[in-house]
Amino acid sequence: MNILVITDKLIFGGAEMYFCKLENQLQDPNINFHFAAGSGELYEKIKHKNNFSEISRTKHVLNIKKLKEILIDKQIDLIHANSLRMVLYCIFIKKLTRKNFKIVYTKHNVTVLEEKSRFLFSYLLNKYVERIITVSDFEKFNLVKAGIKPNKITTVYNGVDLKQFVFHGKEKGEFFNVGILARLSEEKNHELFINIANKLRDIPNLMFYIAGDGPEYQKLNNLIRSQNLSHKVKMVGIVHNPEEFIKSMNLLLLTSYREVFPMVILEAMAVGTPIISINRGGIKEAIIENKTGFLINNHSVDDFCKKILYIESEEQVLNQCIVNARRKVEEDFSLDQMVSNTLQEYWKCN
Repeated sequence: MNILVITDKLIFGGAEMYFCKLENQLQDPNINFHFAAGSGELYEKIKHKNNFSEISRTKHVLNIKKLKEILIDKQIDLIHANSLRMVLYCIFIKKLTRKNFKIVYTKHNVTVLEEKSRFLFSYLLNKYVERIITVSDFEKFNLVKAGIKPNKITTVYNGVDLKQFVFHGKEKGEFFNVGILARLSEEKNHELFINIANKLRDIPNLMFYIAGDGPEYQKLNNLIRSQNLSHKVKMVGIVHNPEEFIKSMNLLLLTSYREVFPMVILEAMAVGTPIISINRGGIKEAIIENKTGFLINNHSVDDFCKKILYIESEEQVLNQCIVNARRKVEEDFSLDQMVSNTLQEYWKCN
């Protein structure tokens, strides 16, 4: 079987890292793998560059033409689309070539089409997509609710490379470091993180760190300065080794407006950094309240602050949570499991 795995771009992000993990790890003696993606800084993580083709991030007609050429040249039997845009590319290519290749779609986030026209969204997936991979049961439930045939959908959880994200016990130091690692974009709600830091500004041992880059960088930097928090909140920019940043934190926060199933929570659980997360999407499938992490139901500064102070003072609760979280990742969210379960989805199409 010949399989082509495609994604929009290789910028830092959960869906993009998922693509890189598949590119690095997929192996089967009976499958020839090929990959294609738009440009981005994650290109350096691509291992099999001889089987990789770069596509444009903006020129859609050109992309369809190039993918069509790959399809014919490599005799592709199945295309694994890592975004809805890539699914639409595949549908166009099917129409153009009349080739009977199968489409597998991994759904990472809420798409514009499903928000604007649920009927068209479900029609296209039901008619043209052979298998749909969701990264949480929460998202699987939403797709069934939207009218997608349940027998097409399988949850395959994101997987953590446990050799990269090695468990690291916490030692009590002079400072208690609270971090956030996310693209600096509006939906990640970094303003809430900064407001939490402002509320706790008078507690001397608490320090706050924002890791990542994106369109909101200058706005957030200005907000930190306007609240006179430069001594308390540090922006560290792009993190090329996320495991090192997460390991250096005593606590990680997730403050997003919406999420499906963010990779960073699993990475934090793997390295031994406890996490307080907003309760959105499928997050509660990994974070069990007071056992593997801590959940906040609303975007409340006060609720986050109370939980931070509780965790910082309750060392025994914290240590037990860290051990439980690592065990949960080993049992349910390993990279090996993700790759193995993804291969099973391919063979279901054969």
